[in-house]
Amino acid sequence: MHRAPPPADARGTRIALIFALVAERLSIWYEHAIWPTEAQGASLCADWLARTGRSLPLDERQHLSDLSDQLARQVAAGLSREAGLFTVHEMMEALDPNYESEIGKALMVECERMLDNAPPRTPAA
Repeated sequence: MHRAPPPADARGTRIALIFALVAERLSIWYEHAIWPTEAQGASLCADWLARTGRSLPLDERQHLSDLSDQLARQVAAGLSREAGLFTVHEMMEALDPNYESEIGKALMVECERMLDNAPPRTPAA
């Protein structure tokens, strides 16, 4: 029996989305030397949620995209290219819940901290 995924606005789902976006941003950075925009991250977020029939409002997706951008840039600034590529590999593998990764666990905790410490985003008028 397959269980339904948690709601899109559940705290754990939002943390997992930040983590996946950080992995994607770092992958693009190390492969193409460009940073995806907030809008591109929000779009990716919508695509991932749509696969399970879930959605979040645009302002929430943009907020998660912004948080992921901040963390991805922090990670990239602190690692050599080789260490960054290894970190991206570990993060991509850690997207599979059956894969055990100390790096993935540590970065998931950091995603949680980012979400918990972020000021609430006010919707655009």
